[in-house]
Amino acid sequence: MPDNQNFNFEISLSVLNHLGRNLYRNFITVLGEAISNAWDADAKNVWININRESSTFSIRDDGVGMDSDDFQNKFLKIGYSKRKDGGMKSASGRPFIGAKGIGKLALLSCAERISVFSRKQGLEYVGGLINNSDLDRAIQSDLTPEKYPLEGLNFDLISDLIDQHPQGTIVIFEDTKEQIRNSIAHIKKMLALSFRFTLIDKEFSIFVNDEQVSINDLKDLVQKTEFLWDINNCQDSFLNALGNLKHDKIELTTALDIKGFVASVELPRHLKITGTEERATIDLFVNGRLREKNLIKHIPTQRIVESYIYGQIHFDSMDSEGKDPFTSSREGVVEDDANFQALLDYLKRDALLRIFDDWDKYRLRRGEEGDVENERKTKKQRKARDLYTATQDEYRPEKDAPAKDQVDAWLDELRDDAEFNVSAYVDCFLSENLVRKYLEDKRVPLKPNIEKTAQEWRDREANRKGEANISFSIRKGNNDLSYLGMDDLAFSVERKKDGGKSQSLWTDAVSYRPVRNVVGHTGLLTENGKAHLSLAYENIKARVKKLVSGIDKG
Repeated sequence: MPDNQNFNFEISLSVLNHLGRNLYRNFITVLGEAISNAWDADAKNVWININRESSTFSIRDDGVGMDSDDFQNKFLKIGYSKRKDGGMKSASGRPFIGAKGIGKLALLSCAERISVFSRKQGLEYVGGLINNSDLDRAIQSDLTPEKYPLEGLNFDLISDLIDQHPQGTIVIFEDTKEQIRNSIAHIKKMLALSFRFTLIDKEFSIFVNDEQVSINDLKDLVQKTEFLWDINNCQDSFLNALGNLKHDKIELTTALDIKGFVASVELPRHLKITGTEERATIDLFVNGRLREKNLIKHIPTQRIVESYIYGQIHFDSMDSEGKDPFTSSREGVVEDDANFQALLDYLKRDALLRIFDDWDKYRLRRGEEGDVENERKTKKQRKARDLYTATQDEYRPEKDAPAKDQVDAWLDELRDDAEFNVSAYVDCFLSENLVRKYLEDKRVPLKPNIEKTAQEWRDREANRKGEANISFSIRKGNNDLSYLGMDDLAFSVERKKDGGKSQSLWTDAVSYRPVRNVVGHTGLLTENGKAHLSLAYENIKARVKKLVSGIDKG
């Protein structure tokens, strides 16, 4: 038989109103408080059952349960913390999550009537019904807690559970609010993101309508994860499930007492949790429970990489005896907490800088778009690589072609050279054509030997057109300048000054001509060749810019 004694809250009802019903806005947070209580009570299982048709749901656990003294002097005593009696851990050694003793009031925020049934092994159920309408009237009448006893329990609500529930707590929510309209899949995904211990502790399981919350609820995120950074050798079965990584795991270390990981997805939309309005972010966990979502909001960088990354940082020592760094709503961390600030400083000054650079490097290596804010590559280099990436797909064999792997490897091998050559060709095109425009504008006459060189190239082209049976014009403009290379163009620009004796532009043009010709004929340059060409181009660009801008009028 149930214990029929009267129970009442041990707190001013008006304070209870402010603390409980107005403090919690997130349905997952409400579920989280009940799940956290089950964890602290050494439960092995939590069952959440939702019935939308009747607007009810229940949360049941198989923890140690409560007797009448526990229910009155611990559960209904707002502000009671189990840590005062039992230290920082439960009887089985689990780290306690609850600290302030007010989280239980979250249960009042999402339903009209809340019934709490609890019993210890071998004892009868204790508990009571909290009716929010009656509670409102009691608050308006300024009743003392003693004048507002909880209503008795209706055991018909759990008639089908009593025989299979020898101990633990059952909370029944009737006439619930809008939150339970969320799909079961949505709730499971959010719980999987919010409670790491359900994924990593085999002794604790959460079920929603008899479906266990597991890594499978995050399979969309898992499948689209391409890079992983492991902080202080984090041991997590979630990481073992990441089977589509495009690069070996990258190890990060810090003296901070943290473990965790940061990962990136292929596209920003892959961070959206399917079927929800939520996105995966870099979150802080303490003793297995989400304590601060989206850490980067505290240290925004406005870098493109932010929209690709998510992760979890576990900082269990943040919750130590005598300290409580969490906000009253339990949905965040007190921002001036020293440990929290040390964590943010590590992320801002160390981890994220490394992650941003690695992400950019490995994305570019794979032919994907990188981080345009990263100064490691110039805007021109990135555009050249983007052009190569867009073009290479036209040459990739079909996925079932026998030589696909080999050709893909060749295309990947050519990527860095293509980036350099494409960029070099643009420099060549602009510098030579700008000098041609300058010579046309200034009407600079060509020396006979230069005209002869142009005619030789014109004749060679005519022969090639004849061999190809081409009768139409292929070169835009048929003047001599269009057939000359930079060395002859530079000589024509500078000869009028001093008879061609100093010829600085011509000297640079002669220096870069053999390397430029390799690029022009789609050859691949050595590193020394690239360095030589880059230096020569810098000199030529500076001289051409000065020439055509009108500074050097001769």
